[in-house]
Amino acid sequence: MAPPSPIWSRVSILLARLIFAAVFAMAMSFKFLGINDTAAFIGAANLPAPLLLAWAAAFFELALVLCFLSGAFFTEASLAAAAYVLFLGIVFHGPAHWNGSQTEFGFFVDHFTFIAGLLFAAAHGPGDLLALENFRLINFGAHQK
Repeated sequence: MAPPSPIWSRVSILLARLIFAAVFAMAMSFKFLGINDTAAFIGAANLPAPLLLAWAAAFFELALVLCFLSGAFFTEASLAAAAYVLFLGIVFHGPAHWNGSQTEFGFFVDHFTFIAGLLFAAAHGPGDLLALENFRLINFGAHQK
């Protein structure tokens, strides 16, 4: 059995989970508080059923927040979040939006740095601090990925 990771490493993983949760919690709250505005934004991108998609996005982000906070289904949530962020980057900030707008290109590129973090998280797991595995709290230092 490998020795436990240093505390700075374990705390860093927990902080990353909290950052992911906070980002999706903010996005989720904006959607729930302004669902019609979100639907209008989605409709402007010519996606079908914008109100339905706005509600689906808000609840999907809620599920991501719960997974990142608890560590449950962490790898699956990280991969799903990466795919979601890629979709959002392409649809709302992709090449069709770059004409004369370096800002949109910057938003597009920013999505890829977020995706890189999510993929790294998916590969390394939720760590062993305050993480659920099969709905059991993992013992500190006992779980190694």
